[in-house]
Amino acid sequence: MALSLFSFAAQPSQLIKSRETKTQSSLTPLSVSANPNSSPACALQCQHFDSCSGCTHQWNLHRPVVLDEVTEFFRDLGVSDFTFDTCRLWGWRCRAKLAVRGSSDKPLVGLYEEGTHNVRIIPTLMLLLNSSNKAGLAKLDVQPYDEDSGTGELRYVQMAVTLHNTSLLGRKDTAVGADHFGLEFEKREFTQFRQVKCLSPILMEKWWPKQLCPSSSLCMGQFSDLEWRHLLGERDFWEHVGGIDVALAPSSFGQANTRAFDSLLRKLHTYVPYGTSVTDLYAGAGVIGLSLAVARKCRSVKCVEINKEAKASFEKTISRLPESVDSSISWHQADTSNEPLSWLEGSDVVVVDPPRKGLDPPLLDALQTIASSERKAQLSESSSLKEKNEKRPWILRAREAAVQIESKTTWEKSSSLPQTLIYISCGWESFKEVCDCNR
Repeated sequence: MALSLFSFAAQPSQLIKSRETKTQSSLTPLSVSANPNSSPACALQCQHFDSCSGCTHQWNLHRPVVLDEVTEFFRDLGVSDFTFDTCRLWGWRCRAKLAVRGSSDKPLVGLYEEGTHNVRIIPTLMLLLNSSNKAGLAKLDVQPYDEDSGTGELRYVQMAVTLHNTSLLGRKDTAVGADHFGLEFEKREFTQFRQVKCLSPILMEKWWPKQLCPSSSLCMGQFSDLEWRHLLGERDFWEHVGGIDVALAPSSFGQANTRAFDSLLRKLHTYVPYGTSVTDLYAGAGVIGLSLAVARKCRSVKCVEINKEAKASFEKTISRLPESVDSSISWHQADTSNEPLSWLEGSDVVVVDPPRKGLDPPLLDALQTIASSERKAQLSESSSLKEKNEKRPWILRAREAAVQIESKTTWEKSSSLPQTLIYISCGWESFKEVCDCNR
């Protein structure tokens, strides 16, 4: 998962600085033949590279091919201080989601071949899974999903490991961390939860040996409605990034490269002045916004996210914030493409962390509009008037915070429009399109 930090001041076309982190996934480094043009220290060193679809680069990981294009792109925009940080070159993945196909007695677990639903197995992973497959799937006669026929139950397994074990308050962080294992089922009527719970200790022992992660949890989910059931172990899954403890549910989106994400958040802090008002769009569980609330002592932080499942994680995370935090914090379940100006008003800084496809067109239009300084006063006046006259119930419901933490200090309500846009991108092509729209 690529992470790119782009900070815009005043106008989206005026790019201040950028940062992109390494995109390729990796497995445990193994001995492979060397490329004379690449240092072994900068090579993937994975024996599965030719058969696995998870990685796109094998050599010169410290300088991927796209970097030349990126550097030239920003140079054309007048950015002279573009920086690139690879963080760790391999061995950084903390989250994985693998497809399960085949049959209950001979399941295939791995990644899709590019552009297909054909599973490309990872040999060393299959060796690890063989015993747990026989103990679990075959005994329950749970059939892996099949796209062609639309039959089967088990679609994916997802695994995550933390770098800090912060699941219990008062416990000192450890370097080992904790792990989480999830099973995603297709059919709503799948009812064998009790049987799977009986087998859970076997599954956990086979998948996650105790010497690797002493604290484990397992849960099951149904793909059709994202309903998750906790089976055993600690219910809450925590990580420490950006200076705060973060709660993550099985349905939460999380960065696979935790170290790179933590590095990005700490870099992002330097672009946000102390005491400002921040709006975090596509906020998920609010990790970025809450990290800023603590590190930059923000006057207010408003997080907007369309996925209602993120609310519980947001609430758990704010329960761990330091008591010294004096910020008005809110979380809204809403689509940022609906009346986007209403979310931008009253903010000094806007952070957007969209999916790979990029910004929703209405939001992009709104950002382009407020970049025109001569229209800011007009927009502010019309936005306030529209808010007074707004009667559509779905808009009014969205504006009401699902979670609200009041500041200890009473601040005067502002109707200003943002002066700074911070764009975090996991899609290079979509980000280029945004920049081209603002040239």
